[in-house]
Amino acid sequence: MHNHGFGACDCPTDTSPQKLRVLAIALVMVAGFSILELKVSHHSHSLSLVADAGHMIADVFAIAMSLLAAWIAQWPTSPQAPFGYRRIEILAALVNGIGLLTLAVWIGQEAISQIQAPPEEILTTPMALTALAGLGVHGINAVLLHQHTDNDLNLRGAFLHTLADALSCLGVLFVAAAVHWLGWQWTDGGVSVAIALLIFTGAIPLIRQSLSILLEQTPTSINPEDIKQHLLTFGDITQVNQLRIWTIAPGQIHLNANLTVTGSPNRRDLLLHRLQTSLHNDFDISESTIQMRAEPAVVLSTLPNTKIRELIETGSTGLNSVVPVETEPNASRLLER
Repeated sequence: MHNHGFGACDCPTDTSPQKLRVLAIALVMVAGFSILELKVSHHSHSLSLVADAGHMIADVFAIAMSLLAAWIAQWPTSPQAPFGYRRIEILAALVNGIGLLTLAVWIGQEAISQIQAPPEEILTTPMALTALAGLGVHGINAVLLHQHTDNDLNLRGAFLHTLADALSCLGVLFVAAAVHWLGWQWTDGGVSVAIALLIFTGAIPLIRQSLSILLEQTPTSINPEDIKQHLLTFGDITQVNQLRIWTIAPGQIHLNANLTVTGSPNRRDLLLHRLQTSLHNDFDISESTIQMRAEPAVVLSTLPNTKIRELIETGSTGLNSVVPVETEPNASRLLER
C-alpha cells in the first residue's frame, strides 16, 4: 500500500496593530474616568453609580488584559507554537466573561439589599452629571471597539464590558430623574438588578464560545457531514476518514482528514491544491492538513487463503512453507502488486 502525506496550508490571520491602539485608548479613558466616578458614587449614596464605578474598575483590568493578549497574539509562529499565540486572546475572553458573571452577581446581591432597605437620600445632581460624562466616554469606546469584534472574542469581551458600562450610565440617568422628579428611591436598586441581568446575559455567550474553541469543538457553523460529502464530489477521492474540524481562533478554522484516492501520485499535488482552495472558498476553512493514500490494489478480505493475506500484509516473500507450489506464482504476483 502506498501512502502519500501532505502538509497544511499555512494561512495566518492578520492581527492589526490598530487593535492595540484602540485598546490602549480605551484603557486610558476608562481608567481616568473610573477614579472620578468612584469618588462621586460614594458622595451621592447611589448604588447604581457605585455599581457602574465598580464595573469600570473591573473594565480597567479587563481591557488591560485584552491589550496584553492582543500584543502576545502578534508574536510569530515557532517550532514550539506552530499555530502562533492567538489562543491567548481566547483565554483573555474567557477570563473577561467570568469576570462579567462575577460582577453581575455582586451587583444583583447589592441591588436586592438596597431594594429591601432604600437609602434615605440620594444626591441626584452629581449622579446625573457623572452618568452623562460616563455615557460619552463609554460611547466613544464602544464605537471604537465594535469595529473589530466580528472575528475577535478578545475584543468582543472588552466591548461587552464597555457596552455594559454605557447601559449602566443610562440606568443611572433614569434613576436620577426618577428620584429627583418622582421621589422613587426604589428605582436605584431596581435599575441595578436590570443592569446585572444585562451583564449576565452578555457574558454567557462569550464564555460559551471561548470554551468551545479551547475544547477544540467543531464550529457550530460547519456540519462535518457536509464537508465529507463535499470532499467525495472530487472524482479521485473514494473514502474520507478521520475528519476533524476545529477553531484555532475566531476566523482561523483548521481541518484534518485522511483520504483514500485513486490515480497516479503525480496528480495528487493538483488535487491537494484544488481541495484546499475549495475548502477555503466554500467553507471559510483557512488551514488544512490532508493525508492521501492510494486505494489498495487488492482487497485482502477477498483472498481465499488466510496465510496469503498475512504474507501480503507483512511483506514476506517466503511462500514455500505456507502455500502449495502450484499457488506460488499467483501469490508472488499478488505481492508484486
